[in-house]
Amino acid sequence: MAKDIGIDLGTANVLIYAVGKGVVLNEPSVVAIDTKTNQVLAVGSEAYRMVGRTPSNIRAIRPLKDGVISDFDITEAMLSYFISKLNVKGFMSKPNIMICAPTNITEIERRAIIQAAEKSGGAKVYLEAEPKVAAIGAGMDIFKPQGNMVIDIGGGTSDIAILSLGDIVASKSIRIAGDELNASIVNFMKNEHGLLIGERSAEAIKINIGSAFPTDIAENTMEVRGRDAVSGMPRSIEITSEEIEPAISNIMGQIVAAAKEVLEVIPPELASDIIDRGIMLTGGGALLHGVDRLFTEQLKVPVVIAETPLDNVAKGAGILLEHIGETGKQGKRGDN
Repeated sequence: MAKDIGIDLGTANVLIYAVGKGVVLNEPSVVAIDTKTNQVLAVGSEAYRMVGRTPSNIRAIRPLKDGVISDFDITEAMLSYFISKLNVKGFMSKPNIMICAPTNITEIERRAIIQAAEKSGGAKVYLEAEPKVAAIGAGMDIFKPQGNMVIDIGGGTSDIAILSLGDIVASKSIRIAGDELNASIVNFMKNEHGLLIGERSAEAIKINIGSAFPTDIAENTMEVRGRDAVSGMPRSIEITSEEIEPAISNIMGQIVAAAKEVLEVIPPELASDIIDRGIMLTGGGALLHGVDRLFTEQLKVPVVIAETPLDNVAKGAGILLEHIGETGKQGKRGDN
């Protein structure tokens, strides 16, 4: 028998949850191809190690941008590789797939995600909103008549949603998240220090010394290596967490503003529930130092970080799939 799977098709990482097994795959959403032959050379972690280090005929591509598919064929090849690697197909059957997407995607973008999942080996493919699935994966009971708020900060998008009775009451999805933080750090290093760095170096700075809350910064330092913008020669400098703070606060301020917009349009009863129950932070962005304190300070509501913020979307997709299997309900079919 095929094993049903939940997929978090993220801009930065793909996570797959196999029903009955848990999260069985977590790899970067990167594919390396030979531009002369269009042949796929590497997928996932192996391809990510090539980013910024390839010869001219090899390109390391991220086929998802801002939470949606920007290169259909490469996305299909990537998903097919991951699914075959997991060996979830049965002898005579294919797995059912629950896949997640941002709340504001277009019908064309929806169909592209569903087709990619079907072509990569799915039987029935279900599509659900990312913040709803993340909330379920984080252990929130969204099926009761009470307000729950989740902020899911991923690689390409930040999804903010208020949930009650198993569905979204109000939501906003903005294409500002982890990737924008990296780009902001790259620009900061170039403008302030005349040092050209790559995406991977920016990610390392964000993880190691980045902080979302100015007064919460421990004076951490880090050596950063790159290329001098003037001489073109390799150069290394030491930067502090306090120095890098402006590059992070600008982007985080936009996510906070989006959360405020969602809170401003909900009924008072739901607002009261959220004051009682707090806000759940999930996604890779929830791991940024001080991010919970930033949202607590700005929104005046208790904020808690999910136990496993990186896994919640994939876990929630798997839990929903199990629920569909038990009740026989179809959920949101992609082709409805």
